[in-house]
Amino acid sequence: MTAARIKSVQCCSPTGLHQMSYKEWGDENSPNILICAHGVTRVGDDFDTLARALSDHYRVICPDVVGRGRSGRLLDGRMYLVPQYVSDMVTLIARVTAHNERAQIDWFGTSMGGLIGMALASLPFNPVRKLVLNDIGPVLDPAALLRIGDYIGQELRFPDFDTAARFVREVSQSFGEHTDEQWHKLASDVLRQEADGQWVRHYDMGLAQPFRSATPESAQADQAALWACYDAIRCPTLLVRGANSDLLSHDTALEMTGRGPKARLVEIANVGHAPTFIHDDQVAIARQFLIG
Repeated sequence: MTAARIKSVQCCSPTGLHQMSYKEWGDENSPNILICAHGVTRVGDDFDTLARALSDHYRVICPDVVGRGRSGRLLDGRMYLVPQYVSDMVTLIARVTAHNERAQIDWFGTSMGGLIGMALASLPFNPVRKLVLNDIGPVLDPAALLRIGDYIGQELRFPDFDTAARFVREVSQSFGEHTDEQWHKLASDVLRQEADGQWVRHYDMGLAQPFRSATPESAQADQAALWACYDAIRCPTLLVRGANSDLLSHDTALEMTGRGPKARLVEIANVGHAPTFIHDDQVAIARQFLIG
């Protein structure tokens, strides 16, 4: 099996250029491409297990969305919004399909990565053939958004890795049960050590700006826009929900099965927001839908 390769692509925002790093698995010449997009404070390394498992069929592309991980930062934090991310992903898709006219794009998006996938798959002439939405939909619970916004904006510093890893584990309990080894990786993927020896989370604190500027009116407008995106999707869609999720309600998930692409719904017991797709049974759900 081919080892993962770290690459990057140059993208553009209204304030300048930035690099988006991505991890690539599988045969570089495969026409079957799966893009895996992570949650708001996570990174492409989250998909190592899933990518490894599916790389026998796919060329799997796992970007660090701008502002996270190995990718660059935006000069204006107010630009950390889905339209910017969609623009970056169009650039990425152009890069990875440049020399393969037979290329087909499938999309796996966790949380924020699912919103990016929804927006992309709603566009006319979009390339998305199959779409997996992992614990995300057009209705976002306000209390859950407030919780996420508060978490993002805390500029925390930790004296050592173990202290930082305990913090990540504590705030990520909604991911469900994992082994100590799996928790260690989930933490190490989103932590970095600075020159002074302290540990910080591996993302731009500017990500919190859009959350802080949200109003009830803007939230209502965003929800209407997301439903419009969802209703415009035409590709086969799988919706995965953590049965205890506080971001995607069961009622919203059911509504999504009856409109737009009429997603197939799978709920995972004893998990909140969001399933990590590290466990074999979760990987099997994705494989069955994407490959059959």
